[in-house]
Amino acid sequence: MGQHVIKMPDLGEGIAEVEVVAWRVQPGDAIVEDQILADVMTDKATVEIPSPVHGTVLSLGGTVGESLAVGAELIRLEVDGAGNAKAAPAPADEPAEVPHGFVPEPPRVAEAAASVAQAAPIVAAPPRPARTPAPAPALRAAGEKPLAAPAVRKRAWDLGIELQYVAGSGPAGRITHADLDAHVAGRGRAAGADGRYAQLEGEEAVPVIGLRRKIAEKMQLAKRQIPHFTYVEEVDVTDLEALRGQLNARYGEERGKITLLPLLMRAVVLAIRRFPDVNARYDDQANVVTRYAPVHMGIATQTDAGLMVPVVRHAEARDPWSSAAEIARLADAARHGKAARDELSGSTITITSLGALGGIVSTPVINHPEVAIVGVNRIVDRPVIRNGGMVARKLMNLSSSFDHRVIDGMVAAEFIQAVRSYLESPATLFVE
Repeated sequence: MGQHVIKMPDLGEGIAEVEVVAWRVQPGDAIVEDQILADVMTDKATVEIPSPVHGTVLSLGGTVGESLAVGAELIRLEVDGAGNAKAAPAPADEPAEVPHGFVPEPPRVAEAAASVAQAAPIVAAPPRPARTPAPAPALRAAGEKPLAAPAVRKRAWDLGIELQYVAGSGPAGRITHADLDAHVAGRGRAAGADGRYAQLEGEEAVPVIGLRRKIAEKMQLAKRQIPHFTYVEEVDVTDLEALRGQLNARYGEERGKITLLPLLMRAVVLAIRRFPDVNARYDDQANVVTRYAPVHMGIATQTDAGLMVPVVRHAEARDPWSSAAEIARLADAARHGKAARDELSGSTITITSLGALGGIVSTPVINHPEVAIVGVNRIVDRPVIRNGGMVARKLMNLSSSFDHRVIDGMVAAEFIQAVRSYLESPATLFVE
């Protein structure tokens, strides 16, 4: 038997180090060739690292959240044959301080003691005296979820009780209604407290690792480097929504239904033709602004892992149905962790939307090193004075941020007004 060391591979594009976000194996696991060993995070995406050989895991090269340089030891395996590495020398145990007159326990006695200790939990404990108070339940470890039926969870919610701090007496520690009663009685009923206002204790430290750390670093960089200013404009999308409904009714089954987003993308593309400065990236080090002819539209997408920005390439060459299909494909890939690196980089301008929860106004952070981001707020029905009378219209705010080093306030306002004109006269989206 030999040892095989798998080193962190070079993932290209000048990446010098990556962050370990998840281990798929643990020491002692038997693995096969091509089995995924770990997930690592680059500056853009999560990458799976497979095993090139069969073997048994001896050790891991780092902990979750730790950064490893390219070429560093990722994992060490025991394999058939010679392997590619010498066996790591066993660490010498530091001699313990032995008291004078200490006689070591014979091995058989130690083994017997260990055997008794291992078997002890299955021995029935003698019944407690009736008046002995029950000890306070130990808090669960961070991240350990309490087990409880939906009815028990709802009742705990109504009572204002966190199940994390309730001892469970059911199978596998499952919390029952009786456990809730005992918890309430022990934590305030005697003092006349209402369970809905039960005093809570404890805290949880959540390490910022993986994609969450990358998002934090990117947002910090953007706010530190870019002097943001936000411009908000109200847009009447009544006619746009009516047209969208007609297009979906006529072409929905054949081409697929479209949302507001592809139509907004088209409006931004057309407005960029008049204001090319907003479709650009700013090199902070060289002090060079690069304007782009193609529009590579970043679409901010919320995933379970955090915010990602997949890129719809050449949005200028897509009709609304093509854009809608590409948005759906990229969003699905991002949410399932399957988006490729080139699908998450290279955008020249970004659109961000919180959908139906978009609020009235937002101040979006520019996706560095871009110089503009267009934010979409929710659509609401509001009374509007038109032709001397009051009518109900569908209104939506665009909250957009710009890099004031590159984009002057007048240019930003004119750009958003151009977007507004296309959205309020939606037929112009289809007329060159």
